[in-house]
Amino acid sequence: MTQATLLLVEDDANLADGLLASLEQAGYRCLYAENATKVAELWRDADLVILDRQLPEGDSIEWLADWNKLKTIPVILLTAMVSVRDRVGGLDSGATDYITKPFAEAELLARVRVHLRHPVGEVEVSSNDIVINDVRIDTASRAVFCGDEEMTLTRTEFDLLHFLAKNAGRVFTRDELLDQVWGYNHYPTTRTVDTHILQLRQKLPSVNIETLRGVGYRMKA
Repeated sequence: MTQATLLLVEDDANLADGLLASLEQAGYRCLYAENATKVAELWRDADLVILDRQLPEGDSIEWLADWNKLKTIPVILLTAMVSVRDRVGGLDSGATDYITKPFAEAELLARVRVHLRHPVGEVEVSSNDIVINDVRIDTASRAVFCGDEEMTLTRTEFDLLHFLAKNAGRVFTRDELLDQVWGYNHYPTTRTVDTHILQLRQKLPSVNIETLRGVGYRMKA
């Protein structure tokens, strides 16, 4: 099995030393950047990034969209910001996951394993696009079109839309959506599902994502 390469971006030297030791002991090859300046030159060589949100230059999510353009890989945010608004903001900026400080290294390692098993952008590629009303989902290029206009969706919005569309007519609870789209069962809050559903409805009003009160959501074909 090919050894996965992780990029740790963390300005706390003591924390970084401990994490690098744990990650290398777990069998990963590690790259390290203590600030945002070094991230771009290392990003393409990584299979997954563990990213401290507060760096010397500022909030790392300000540069996340640009870094993701270099290569689309899972990003786990490390953050002391615990409000729902902060967590959702981090995910909407392009992060795949987040973990709040202080945290157990065992939990971080478990999340790394989950995201390396389910890489970002790994979707079923069909010979046919998925079409819902006037919305076309190009599964191969991960693009979404409303008529002839290409829509701007975050990575998580696309993954959620794609999952609901390919399972149109089926009802999913919030926990099931967290497991299938975000990648694991025990997510800190199901509110983030509601937030992403609302954003999809605003961006793609012709796509009918139905709320079943007390149950969950389904996309009507």
